[in-house]
Amino acid sequence: MTTPDQAAPDAELVARIRRKLTRQHFMHLIGADLTVIEPGRVEAELALAQQHQQQRGFAHGGLVATMADLVAGFAGVTLIPDDHGMVTAELKVSYLNPGVGQKIVAKGWVLKAGRRLHFCEAEVWCDDKLIAKATATMAVIEPQ
Repeated sequence: MTTPDQAAPDAELVARIRRKLTRQHFMHLIGADLTVIEPGRVEAELALAQQHQQQRGFAHGGLVATMADLVAGFAGVTLIPDDHGMVTAELKVSYLNPGVGQKIVAKGWVLKAGRRLHFCEAEVWCDDKLIAKATATMAVIEPQ
């Protein structure tokens, strides 16, 4: 059982990340939203619509990569001080299945957090089918 003192840091973390999300314009443009925010772990969802599809009706590869990048990056952001930033230094996406369905769910987590680099992974799911896996290196940006 958790006490109110134990629950407070999670509420503070969620509020901090939600505040940073207000400046995440591309995420809002595509219609994605974070649904889980925990230290070192983030999930996002997106209702798959026609504007997200490529010519064969699959979720566009760029959308899938964006969702992987989003959750890997924000998983890293949960572990850095509020006055620091984070950007993608490297992203590798392996596409496993076509994204056909109603909803995209992306799950990201930090494998190793460092002072300058965070090593992260992500999975992207479409209607409970794994469609992509990604590895990402995220660079910590210190305040100037």
